[in-house]
Amino acid sequence: MVSTPHSVPRFRHAVVTGGAGFLGSHLCTALLESGSEVTCVDDFCTGRRENVAHLADRPGFTLIEADICHPFDVEASASGASAPPDLVLNFASPASPADYLRMPLHTLETGSAGTRNALALARRYGARFVHASTSEAYGDPQEHPQSERYWGHVNPVGPRSVYDEAKRFGEALTAAEARSRGANVGIVRLFNTYGPRMRGYDGRAVPTFVRQALAGEELTVTGDGRQTRSLAYVDDTVRGVLAMAGSELLGPVNIGNPDEITMQHLAELVIELTGSSSGLRFIERPSDDPAVRCPDITLARGKLQWEPTVPAREGLERTIAWFRGQAAG
Repeated sequence: MVSTPHSVPRFRHAVVTGGAGFLGSHLCTALLESGSEVTCVDDFCTGRRENVAHLADRPGFTLIEADICHPFDVEASASGASAPPDLVLNFASPASPADYLRMPLHTLETGSAGTRNALALARRYGARFVHASTSEAYGDPQEHPQSERYWGHVNPVGPRSVYDEAKRFGEALTAAEARSRGANVGIVRLFNTYGPRMRGYDGRAVPTFVRQALAGEELTVTGDGRQTRSLAYVDDTVRGVLAMAGSELLGPVNIGNPDEITMQHLAELVIELTGSSSGLRFIERPSDDPAVRCPDITLARGKLQWEPTVPAREGLERTIAWFRGQAAG
């Protein structure tokens, strides 16, 4: 169960694009449990039907298969909701390097045309709109930790640029919607989120390490393993996103865990928690891979009264237990 903050008002009808993805599915669950009707929109290029299978028979939940790169309307698609949308969460996008390097053009279109269409849906119904951006907007940062005032250090034509620039364009489009039309919109920059329902082969560190450790394989650590990430357990990220949804902030606002961990330490911690006999194998570091990644969450603490509460050890234990259950099932 994902808890929602008491300060977040109940939305009548929330639309979650990318709602069958890892994070989107947790948002759908949290919103339903708060009493909202939820329409999940996903084209299943990376999302999975099993992520929302537990919601399929719940009153108030509707699943629509659609690519948001094309205009869409939840009512025209026979959504079962009884009220028009008053919240649109734009979470559709390939989000792992393995996915966006495999689908570069679709990633760019989702961040541009898809964001435009999601904004149009929110505008049609006068709904609050929250765009999910990313810490990748900061690139390989020269400021540490990264505050929202930092403009970033991004390679606009490198292999990761299809994701970085799609998200940066989505931010620009969302901000322009606020300036030009006075729209009720917000931008969250999400730092590395992990937890149940991640795909073992999506290329991100936590699911890769957990999968390898449980299989007794060597854990593949890129570079020398000294690069850092800041890992937020999914329940914490969901609380932050919904706090932003319930506010009137434009942002961007960082949502992430300011406790850094090196990739080597993370791999060693996963080995400890799984009880695995695996060792480490160091491999080539990907192009444009950031050396550090850590959010300054002063703004989220002050304006949203939000901060993460799940320690890395606890979150990893929950995640490992889920992966074990998947293997057993």
